Amino acid sequence: MQVLSLSTDSHYSHKVWHDEELSKMVDGGIPWPMLSDAGGRIGAIYGVYDEEAGVDIRGRFLIDPDGVIQAMEVLTPPVGRNVHELIRQIKAFQHVRATGGKEVTPAGWQPGDPILKIRPSLVGNVWKEWKPKK
Repeated sequence: MQVLSLSTDSHYSHKVWHDEELSKMVDGGIPWPMLSDAGGRIGAIYGVYDEEAGVDIRGRFLIDPDGVIQAMEVLTPPVGRNVHELIRQIKAFQHVRATGGKEVTPAGWQPGDPILKIRPSLVGNVWKEWKPKK
């Protein structure tokens, strides 16, 4: 797995933001590269570049090893993201991929929780096997 962050800010802005803010919120700062998308070319490809403002809006994309987007989330700045949900989704996609798609993870699945095995008899009967936590 590889994590990258990207914004239209310069590498210099990223360094200041990391050193002055992120490193105080996350022990040791973030352990992945922060890339500059000056001009928003990459953001435009993913549909998150706001040309009028000249910035990428917050987008998160989970891309599998084959280059296929498996999940995406776009939020405006006033709403924060949930890193725990991101990690849960990564683990769920990794599990599904490791089983060749023969097992799927129900909503809210956490590693160690029951999975669903794909088979014709599951159609219309998920409720019999999956008991969501309340």
